Amino acid sequence: MSRSERLLDLLNTLRRHRRPVSGRALAEETGVSLRTLYRDIASLQAQGATIEGEPGVGYVLKPGYLLPPLMFTPEEIEALALGSRWVAERADARLRDAALSAQARIAAVLPPDLRDEMEASALFIGPGAPIPADAVDPAHLRKAIRIERKLRLSYRDEAGAASDRVVWPFALAFFDRVRLLIGWCELRGDFRSFRTDRIVEVEVLDARYPTRKAVLLKRWHEACDRQGPPR
Repeated sequence: MSRSERLLDLLNTLRRHRRPVSGRALAEETGVSLRTLYRDIASLQAQGATIEGEPGVGYVLKPGYLLPPLMFTPEEIEALALGSRWVAERADARLRDAALSAQARIAAVLPPDLRDEMEASALFIGPGAPIPADAVDPAHLRKAIRIERKLRLSYRDEAGAASDRVVWPFALAFFDRVRLLIGWCELRGDFRSFRTDRIVEVEVLDARYPTRKAVLLKRWHEACDRQGPPR
């Protein structure tokens, strides 16, 4: 177990105890020597963890301490590396650049042992079928979702029939070969999904849609549970 992983384990163990717990009990629970435990507690205190107590009395982690976001388990490191590699390979250009930038920024501030774990990750994304190019910038779709604004779409279905819609967008679904914009369609009065490569034009409207994104997402999940994914 790496030092960072060991410190993370100790923090999680302390969180489970609401009352002071002896150093010996903590050492047994985390599987380290008493000497190592005392050294790890001192390291966490130096990093800002409010751990009160002393040898022979017991230790308690005061509420309100936030786990440093850059302490990850090896599996979490692998998940981050794999996820950013998938986005870099299968998402649009802006998300690809954002994924690579985020991975580099995280790696730059990780402890050395965890940085090595990320850079040496042996999980990769294999080649897939080409994704149809989008006619509109997907960044506009993501922006509308973030700020909960209506979209005016010009759309062509599988048969090539054109339609104009006003949609309340609340999600984007990334499949291996297509991307889907999911929203409430004012024209149909129901949830609909739209392949992003079939969106001919898009305009982010000033009007905010009347139902919060989280509520729409919940209702969509409920509709999927009842009758399968909406068309």
